[in-house]
Amino acid sequence: MSFQYDLFVIGAGSGGVRASRIAANLGANVAVAEDRYLGGTCVNVGCVPKKLFVYASHYREDFKDAHGFGWQVKQASFDWEALRDNKTREIERLNGVYGNLLDNANVDLISGRARIIDANTVEVNQQQFTAKNILIATGGWPYVPEFPGNEHVITSNEIFYLDELPKSAVVVGGGYIAVEFAGILHGLGVTTHQLYRGPLFLRGFDQEVREVLSREMAAKGIDLQFNTNVSAIEKMKDGRLRLSLTDGGVIETDLVLYATGRKPMINDLGLENVNVDLTEKGTIAVDDFFQTSEPSIYALGDVTGGMELTPVALAEGMALAKKLFGNETKLVDYSYIPTAVFSQPNIGTVGLTEEQAREQYDQVSVFTSEFRHLKHTLTGNGEKTFMKIIVDKATDKVVGVHMVGADAGEILQGIAIALKCGATKADFDSTIGIHPTAAEEFVTMREAVRS
Repeated sequence: MSFQYDLFVIGAGSGGVRASRIAANLGANVAVAEDRYLGGTCVNVGCVPKKLFVYASHYREDFKDAHGFGWQVKQASFDWEALRDNKTREIERLNGVYGNLLDNANVDLISGRARIIDANTVEVNQQQFTAKNILIATGGWPYVPEFPGNEHVITSNEIFYLDELPKSAVVVGGGYIAVEFAGILHGLGVTTHQLYRGPLFLRGFDQEVREVLSREMAAKGIDLQFNTNVSAIEKMKDGRLRLSLTDGGVIETDLVLYATGRKPMINDLGLENVNVDLTEKGTIAVDDFFQTSEPSIYALGDVTGGMELTPVALAEGMALAKKLFGNETKLVDYSYIPTAVFSQPNIGTVGLTEEQAREQYDQVSVFTSEFRHLKHTLTGNGEKTFMKIIVDKATDKVVGVHMVGADAGEILQGIAIALKCGATKADFDSTIGIHPTAAEEFVTMREAVRS
């Protein structure tokens, strides 16, 4: 049977675009369907605009810190519209970049919502296309639970395009998106509360790292309220919102941002027409090579419920394209994937948490250091930097490294290479540091704090 395309990709996000380009470069005839924006969540309402907002939110503290170095910064003011619109222009530029990438690879871009008709047919704008292979790379979408008044909240999709910046805001959630936006809003001068139903945010991260960050965020002035949740929201006559909490508390605010997780975008995708199984969590079930229970249909990225990180989706897209059209069957290696939380201060992490290491190894040694950054010896800023190394005592292999502090993500990227190469604590100890930097502390920790 002949097909119009060797690969038809649904979704032009990071994973879908990467798979499309690599497949086309390997000689495949490829099409991509997208009904929103090129670049997916990361480019449009995720990593990129968020990081730009993080940069913006640091300036208020930086202006204050500058006094310690002799800079007299007169009354500073913040223009929300300028930040918002400059960000939007950059995102539009990136949309164009993604379009050019697909065009240069001779990938057909089809604008519209795609639905799967059968195992080898996709329909877009009432036109049907046949393909030997179909790839679902539709990503995720913010989830807001049902409760009275939930129509008054916004998600991370909308916050990038607010008409005006609120004077006060409540962020609901305990994941990295919630933590990051609590820091962003506070840094931009918004009175900020963060609510989380559990005892401490960032579940799954190292416990000590979570505790350090909560202390630092509270010290900066963010109101952290744990073990509570929103039971109802009422819009008052003046337009403000009144939140009733499960612990009996009440908060009045201008804006409520829900960052309570994301769900795969599989609604109206036509999965009922094919034999594609879902997991208990509602994500698309795939094998190690991203193949679904329908042999001609594949899925990757956030829609499969794996690690919701752009570089992971990119790696998966490349691996799939090479398997289908390059005769390569190399599995994606998910070990020692570094990640960062662009909270304030930042978190950088790679490898196992202390809790995970204690479950996997008979004995572990833990090295930690907490100190004031050299910069802050003159600023009066009380922010502390925290670093942690976790070692398998039997082999001396470093199995986890964590940091809370300025530029943690930048620093941990290099350390991730060392862990990927199997570095031992002795390797760290024998490496000469760059002085004076915060990063050198990772090669000067000699005494374990516990083992």
